[in-house]
Amino acid sequence: MNANPADQQRLLDLHGLDVRLAQLAHKRRTLPELAEAEKVDRRLADLRDVLVAAETAEGDIAREQKKAEADVEQVVNRATRDRQMLESGRGSAKDLENIQHELETLARRQSDLEDVVLEVMERREAAQTRVAEMTVQRDEAQARRDEVNAALAKSSEQIDRDVEAVTAERKTTAGVIPEDLLALYERIRADNGVGAAAIRQRRCDGCQLELDISEVNAVKAAAPDQVVRHDVCGSILVRVAESGL
Repeated sequence: MNANPADQQRLLDLHGLDVRLAQLAHKRRTLPELAEAEKVDRRLADLRDVLVAAETAEGDIAREQKKAEADVEQVVNRATRDRQMLESGRGSAKDLENIQHELETLARRQSDLEDVVLEVMERREAAQTRVAEMTVQRDEAQARRDEVNAALAKSSEQIDRDVEAVTAERKTTAGVIPEDLLALYERIRADNGVGAAAIRQRRCDGCQLELDISEVNAVKAAAPDQVVRHDVCGSILVRVAESGL
């Protein structure tokens, strides 16, 4: 294939823009905000699990407290009925004596149950404190995630603008390159990653390998408009002032 040397030079401009687009893509993939977001997400997930466990524990203790309080209430109600019967004087002396004994038993039972309620209340208070602490930590982590999201969006928007500008410039540059030469460049770039590379001091800018003597002689013998390619990497070799040929 033959192409005007100036058009071949434009391939280097196109390659430079493609490199810039690749750099922007790499920058997008390696934004520090992405790593920070992943780190915060892991912490958020851990805190949410811990919070769920804490809330579940608090709920279990709350039900335990409700049952303990119901037990106390049941004993208190029974004792109230017994006192009413005792105060009324109804029943035989034996019955009244039995009621008095039951009241004493109920008093001891009430005291024991109230101790249970107090112990459960203390555990519930500790559980509630744990829930509150975990909620604060979860909210702080979520706030940090929101900050990272905002920073990530800002960085991504800047990259989007840069990509848009470089893409527009690439379109303009590609638009003045002959279709057959551009098609060859795009095919080589798709296959090898580098469509065109300058020869600098007898070295291919694409693969950074020095041309051997046969390649140097072949390039020297080629007409200025002949499109030559590197046997090693397949890139279109573009002759420049620094080629050293």
